[in-house]
Amino acid sequence: MTIKIDDVAAFAGVSKTTVSRVLNKRGYISDLTKQKVNDAIIQLNYRPNEVARQLFKKRTKIVGLIFPTVDNPFFGQLVSSLELKLFDLGYKVLIGNSMNNPEKEKKYLQELLAHQVDGLIVGAHNYDIEAYQTANLPIVAIDRVINNDVPIVSSDNYQGGKLATEALINGGAKIIINTDGPAFLKTPAHKRNDAYVEIMKKNGLSPITYLIDFSWDIDQKQQEIEKMFDLYPEMDGVFATNDMDAVLIWQTASRLGIDVPSDLKIVGYDGANVTRRLLPTLTTIKQPIDAMAEAAVASLVKRMSGVPVEMEQVLPVELQHGQTC
Repeated sequence: MTIKIDDVAAFAGVSKTTVSRVLNKRGYISDLTKQKVNDAIIQLNYRPNEVARQLFKKRTKIVGLIFPTVDNPFFGQLVSSLELKLFDLGYKVLIGNSMNNPEKEKKYLQELLAHQVDGLIVGAHNYDIEAYQTANLPIVAIDRVINNDVPIVSSDNYQGGKLATEALINGGAKIIINTDGPAFLKTPAHKRNDAYVEIMKKNGLSPITYLIDFSWDIDQKQQEIEKMFDLYPEMDGVFATNDMDAVLIWQTASRLGIDVPSDLKIVGYDGANVTRRLLPTLTTIKQPIDAMAEAAVASLVKRMSGVPVEMEQVLPVELQHGQTC
């Protein structure tokens, strides 16, 4: 008797579609369900119909993007660049704004997998979400650690932290604070703080890292920044981990009657096009956003084709001189 996919589905207690997804490694399937299907395949000695498998493997030409928000100029430009590059290659995109919420990110991920996307590009913050482990499709991360099997594209965060700290010291600042996100977030961006600490110590200065969580809303960030000014009234330099925080710090200094850059020097990080146009006077570390998008898309296309890719690509940054340092 010829064993059919219907027999496997009935034996495993799942649908025919679920069996097909397990066979073709497509869509989100729990480990328990995969085990049931694989056990049924072994016990029934099922041999998949290769023609049917090839039909099922037909690509949707859809790529999923999961990022914290497109409200931030850096992520807005990055997502826009990704979409344009994917469109030029014939792909449509589905975008999810996770807002750094693990539950929201899980829901977006499951929705994208349900749409049978061909691959994912992820820039969200949450680490070790199980669905990433069991997604069974190509994934590329931008500046985030998703798991050990997902390649990462990032800017040279260490060099960026070094350039920013050296610019502040060369400008005469001595009591310099670096704002950084929570240590539990798995991101290469923490290398900015590593470089800051090393350069400060090399120059005989005391590093001070101050937590400002990217996921906080503006009001919460504003409160923490005001607290920072209260705690460190003598500070004369700030290396902000992103340009939006740099702007909030600059605005707070102005309200307090602190002159930038005479009394307080500020260096940001990102250098998105919108920020550079609206605030050309902000000294910042410019990330190669479009080049990062290009590298991520190229890596994803290779992965979708089964071609090996570099597990880590680090792209150069540069100091954009303004008037805040």
